[in-house]
Amino acid sequence: MKKHLITALAALTLFFNSANAEQVTVFGPWLGPDQENVEAVLSAFAKKSGHDVRYVGSDSFEQQILVDAEAGSAPNIAVFPQPGLAAGMAKRGFLTPLKAGTGNWIKKNYAAGQSWVDLGTYPDKNGKKQLFGFFFKVDLKSLVWYSPENFEDAGYEIPETMEELKKLSDRIVADGGTPWCIGLGSGGATGWPATDWVEDLLLRTQDPSVYDGWIDNSIKFNDPRIVGAIEEFGFFARNNKYVVGGAGTVASTDFRDSPKGLFSSPPMCYLHRQASFIPAFFPEGTVVGEDADFFYFPAYASKNLGKPVLGAGTVWAITKESKGAHDLIKFLQNPEAHEIWMALKGFLTPHKGVDKSKFGDPTLRKMNDILLGATTFRFDGSDLMPGAVGAGSFWTGMVDYAGGKSAKAVADEIQKSWDALK
Repeated sequence: MKKHLITALAALTLFFNSANAEQVTVFGPWLGPDQENVEAVLSAFAKKSGHDVRYVGSDSFEQQILVDAEAGSAPNIAVFPQPGLAAGMAKRGFLTPLKAGTGNWIKKNYAAGQSWVDLGTYPDKNGKKQLFGFFFKVDLKSLVWYSPENFEDAGYEIPETMEELKKLSDRIVADGGTPWCIGLGSGGATGWPATDWVEDLLLRTQDPSVYDGWIDNSIKFNDPRIVGAIEEFGFFARNNKYVVGGAGTVASTDFRDSPKGLFSSPPMCYLHRQASFIPAFFPEGTVVGEDADFFYFPAYASKNLGKPVLGAGTVWAITKESKGAHDLIKFLQNPEAHEIWMALKGFLTPHKGVDKSKFGDPTLRKMNDILLGATTFRFDGSDLMPGAVGAGSFWTGMVDYAGGKSAKAVADEIQKSWDALK
């Protein structure tokens, strides 16, 4: 009898779903394997909801979504690689606010929840701030890479504070080694790795509100607090004893080649600060977790700023309102939605309710623990600045700084470039 009742309820649910089914279109930046991964998540949603869900990916997403919105042919859901573009569309009236209660859910269920609410909240066309964006799939930048074998041979331990990291750097020098491999070279994008350093260090030396004011220029680039963060980068990058080849090689060393010194024998360096993607440029055959590992780029114990994490991620927003669109945002709140992609590749989540054993990759599970331990999360600041600054004068300014120009002079020039846009 019970079995028949369950069957009847299942049939009734299926009928209800099909009777209320809609076509839900999703447009995002993913192609290739990532497209297959997101489609696995959307397929699970389709089965649960009965909606006909269709994903389209594009490597020119940023341009196309604006064209579609202006033409009145936007998808139900758009997946933005950067919140700045989503904010711009919200201001033009192209986004629909998420349902009431979503912000409270995020605060409760995401690590550093208020950070994620803030990152998805933008002024609408009337200037009223509303929650438009839901973050799903996150990237992590606040990492230091090292060779466990080299650490073991030298008797070094993982530093848990910035003070300990600086002491470790000094100890490596005293032992006759070089602590850091740093490279800013990246063709036409040379300088960008230093922007991540400055962003991470600003979060470790100032309240998060200073970071927020910096990225919208309500706090000027040449404010002493920002200049101080640049000089913190200089503590590491402009010390000839700290960097492989000396400080003069930092700007000219390609960032893709810079971590290779970790794996030479004897090691050319012991530490490399870079985001989660850098193993793609390690020597062939390097096994993360064995030949290479990582730890959290630590905060200052003395500054009481918690455990800030720098990263990036994709923000999902409704660009054509429908019940199905709201249903999809609701589905993304379920641990299951996260665990499907966790079992595959390239996925991190701040959702505190997921089963971490579902990660198919132990390296990603360890990275996710850093994300879940965050007290503050901030998005890559240069990506949120105007392109002429974040992908222009900021990059070139960091090259100038690495080359010997003062932090104040560099910051003055970057602020001048920002003022020229106003």
